[in-house]
Amino acid sequence: MKTVSIRRLDASGRDFDAQLAQLLAWESVSDTLVASAVADILQQVQARGDAAVIEYTNRFDRRDLQAASEFCLSADDLQQALERISPENRAALETAAARVRSYHERQVQESWQYSEANGTVLGQQITPMERVGVYVPGGKASYPSSVLMNTIPAKVAGVDQVAMVVPAPDGQLSDLVLAAAAIAGVDQVFTVGGAQAVAALAYGTETIPRVDKIVGPGNIYVATAKRAVFGQVAIDMIAGPSEILVICDGKTDPDWIAMDLLSQAEHDEQAQSILLCPNAEYLDAVEASLARLLAELPREEIARKSLEDRGALILVADIERAIEVANRVAPEHLEVSVDNPEQYLSGIRHAGAIFLGRHTAEALGDYCAGPNHVLPTSGTARFSSPLGVYDFQKRSSIIFCSPEGAESLGRVASTLAKGEGLDAHARSADYRVAEEG
Repeated sequence: MKTVSIRRLDASGRDFDAQLAQLLAWESVSDTLVASAVADILQQVQARGDAAVIEYTNRFDRRDLQAASEFCLSADDLQQALERISPENRAALETAAARVRSYHERQVQESWQYSEANGTVLGQQITPMERVGVYVPGGKASYPSSVLMNTIPAKVAGVDQVAMVVPAPDGQLSDLVLAAAAIAGVDQVFTVGGAQAVAALAYGTETIPRVDKIVGPGNIYVATAKRAVFGQVAIDMIAGPSEILVICDGKTDPDWIAMDLLSQAEHDEQAQSILLCPNAEYLDAVEASLARLLAELPREEIARKSLEDRGALILVADIERAIEVANRVAPEHLEVSVDNPEQYLSGIRHAGAIFLGRHTAEALGDYCAGPNHVLPTSGTARFSSPLGVYDFQKRSSIIFCSPEGAESLGRVASTLAKGEGLDAHARSADYRVAEEG
């Protein structure tokens, strides 16, 4: 059996902080050649619309599109895909969709107002975005879960129109992805991808509507394009490689934990899998499980490189120390595989999603538990949150002054405006203040 060379760290070591920083180091989108190519694509799509989208799609996806109508799918196309998939797959998609919808319905924010004693009304109005674009990887790849997780919260929020872009290299499309679009309620589907699809959503073309926000994962060209159009439209995030950090007390079946680590490592070579445990012998057992289970995976080479380049088994003094390290890492996925895990929940400050208990595999969150699987990566859980309904709702402040309110607030505003040297501001407020006399 081939061994796996995964680094071992000791959190009590003198140089642990430096070792951990090195382990976590990852630069998101920094390739200058990619950025230059993306900038040209964005400029061409903005200037030439559908013609540029067709040109780049034919070049990069080996298509032979002659007109924009050829990259548009109808509601009937989605329904036919839904009918083509197996009953088992359809049932799984519908169950996952129902759970995701039920969870996100609890996130809906409502407008509110309150009145002050003098009759002034203050409040906040919540409104959904009008149009959202969802990017879904395509071709032979099949990510129906991405369709559900990105579309359903938008629909729950009340977004008027959800447009999905999905590349179809060599004309290949996944029926599972299209079926998920039908179940989730996607309004429009365009079979284009890459930076040209991001540009089309950001700027609008003759066929693809301009959207208010772009969400969904993609390759480095897609991520670079999303970063470049941010400000023109909103985006969800610039996602880094997938991550899992497991805290275990050494009592969970080591095969379970090893497979949880592998579930992220198989994503790509830059994915990160980390285990924290106070039991050195248990770390040895998990390492042995990793070596044995790797050989069974179709994506063994990818998972092995991920573990050897970015994985780690870390010895900690106790579970409290493990939580300290986890808060520093701020992982995308955090499993707490210990007895009575709820007792540690209040100490966890930074994590995209928290999986409590020995029976809660991170993979359940990827597909059907209900919470969103679009999560902050690369330490950004320190300041950001999972994708949710709130990402598709906007807040507008409401201020409705009574005459009495305008008078009392006007005097305060005028004083402050004069202090800032803004005379028109002061006079605007003063006009609503009755003269004393």
